[in-house]
Amino acid sequence: MDSELRFAILIDADNISDKYVKIILDETANSGIATYKRIYGDWTSSRLSSWKKVLLENSIIPMQQYSYTIGKNATDSSIIIDAMDILYSGNVDGFCLVSSDSDFTRLASRLRESGMQVIGMGEKKTPKPFISACNQFKYLDLIYANQQKEEEEPETPEPVETVKPVESVGVPRQKNGASSSKQKEASGSRKKSASAKDKELKQVRKNINAIIEKFSDEDGWLFSGKLGDQLSKRMPEFDVRNYGYTKFTPFINSLGNYETDKRPASGGTRQIYFKIKGR
Repeated sequence: MDSELRFAILIDADNISDKYVKIILDETANSGIATYKRIYGDWTSSRLSSWKKVLLENSIIPMQQYSYTIGKNATDSSIIIDAMDILYSGNVDGFCLVSSDSDFTRLASRLRESGMQVIGMGEKKTPKPFISACNQFKYLDLIYANQQKEEEEPETPEPVETVKPVESVGVPRQKNGASSSKQKEASGSRKKSASAKDKELKQVRKNINAIIEKFSDEDGWLFSGKLGDQLSKRMPEFDVRNYGYTKFTPFINSLGNYETDKRPASGGTRQIYFKIKGR
């Protein structure tokens, strides 16, 4: 039996919310064992008080770092120094760097140069250089939103009796200009979000096509496991949960560009292969 990879979880409390703590630990557990669990911040500040309960419950060690000057994040240096100390101790196989700060880009690159597996975690606002420097990157806010959506129980709407509003005599009706303006803003925001999602999916398709063309067999078929591994290497931020799916195959099928084939494998199982339609 292969031993699990050992990870050091280093969390930047200055820009990560405590509501993500379970996701951070669960995502790390999917890849290995958390040998170190440390979080960095100025714990004399009331701003971080919400972390206290979750730290105790999850055995995460708070590392104190005073803010030397106003407006400057002093925790970055502490995380970098501790990461290098842990690296040279030889006690871990990888690091989980939890931050939306691009200042950790060079640290992630340096750790990978030393053969470490680096998993980055942060919100969607995380700069691209930090994402690209990691082996994998998890969007905490998207995973959190999906989990909240799954936990919501569908409510059965109760019939509502339509009552005609009574207008007060002598009181002018309010104009709906402000409401209309808000609706336009919301509509514009949805269109912008949909446009960004379409752009992301276009990039995903482009990478999938390139991977299949490079690694497929003579008939154009590629094993799904190989496709997933290669896609993660090209796009560290890729995660089917970012698009509302829990499994890789349904997500690929939803793109509508690929054929699917199930082939017999050892032990009576079946392996899934993909091919670009029309190729």
